[in-house]
Amino acid sequence: MAALDLFGRRWALRILWELRAGPLGARALLARCEGLSSSVLYQRLRELASSGIIAQSADGYELTRLGTALRDALRPLDEWANSWAEEQEHNDQGPTEA
Repeated sequence: MAALDLFGRRWALRILWELRAGPLGARALLARCEGLSSSVLYQRLRELASSGIIAQSADGYELTRLGTALRDALRPLDEWANSWAEEQEHNDQGPTEA
């Protein structure tokens, strides 16, 4: 349950998502996460780092081995979310007339 508590905190999954392709600095993370305050960003970064999911490097913050495994585990959820969004868009268009 500790993992769900951590990932359920606002912005935690978004920060992890933004780090999926490689390291980013704090400014880049703030720019990519519109509405995220710097105080919340640094709190989440501390929490994720103390959990062993991210680490700070010369290039910024990056996923650790555990973070990379988590990213891979979340890929099916991302695929499902994309399918769901497409379905929602299709449903919003309503029935077409024949």
